[in-house]
Amino acid sequence: MLMRRTAQSLIAAGAAAIVLASGSPGYADGGIGGVNCTQSPSAPECEISAGTPGGPGGSTGGNQGSGGSDDGSDSGGGDGCYWAPVDGDFPPPPGKGPAGGWYSWTCVGNGIGSQEVPVWLEQAPAVSLAALAQTARSRLRLPSPQIRTNPATAPFVLVQVPVWLWVDPATWGARSATASVPGVSVTATATPTQVVWSFGDGSDDLTCAGPGKPWRPGTDPRASSSCGHTYSFSSAAAAGAAFRLRAMVTWSVAWSGAGSGGTLAPLTTTSTVSVRVAESQAIVGGAR
Repeated sequence: MLMRRTAQSLIAAGAAAIVLASGSPGYADGGIGGVNCTQSPSAPECEISAGTPGGPGGSTGGNQGSGGSDDGSDSGGGDGCYWAPVDGDFPPPPGKGPAGGWYSWTCVGNGIGSQEVPVWLEQAPAVSLAALAQTARSRLRLPSPQIRTNPATAPFVLVQVPVWLWVDPATWGARSATASVPGVSVTATATPTQVVWSFGDGSDDLTCAGPGKPWRPGTDPRASSSCGHTYSFSSAAAAGAAFRLRAMVTWSVAWSGAGSGGTLAPLTTTSTVSVRVAESQAIVGGAR
């Protein structure tokens, strides 16, 4: 195995998605002994052991996440790895050039980066728009939904009183992030589409298309039946004497750039609040 240099946050953002569009690593100049300390522009301690002549200059690395949905692991070597250009003005190895350049087979997984000893590639790896799109998606920072209710959940709500539900507009709206390499940028945009409400009282979940309608003073509380809930019994027997009200927002994700575009796997964000539900006690008075 080739010696590696490993460090936190090793990879510069500008090289985060330079991968082979074909999905397989390019071939290094030579194989066993094809890269040595006189050819490598860095690391005088570079070491080469077993390899295959004409084979990949590097082939292993950590998988970032599952399913390749967040980190671009569907591109390059299929395992979160790609060819990254070596910074600096280094001369080509003897008998090579002017076409080509120094590249390191680079892998990122779980916040740890690793790079193989640099090798000379006759042709620069292509930029994969799909990998850039996945990188942009992984940079999205989506807010957790801020749950709003009327009546307010504190100190409690009453049995058989309709509760309006909505997500604060400040946490509802499209969010974008961009990933770039020289000459190419791709932007991923996440748009909230629906909220699934869970009430913690054993009733069915409720799906609302949109954030819900904020309550306004003077509005009939029964008018929000399309995105609201009426608790039918007390929470006294529930854990902590309260129900857990949960809002899960689904975000659709699309990407665009370099005259192309498409869709990516959706994302979700979730928040919960405790709701104490009490039964009202009628007060009966009479003359004595």
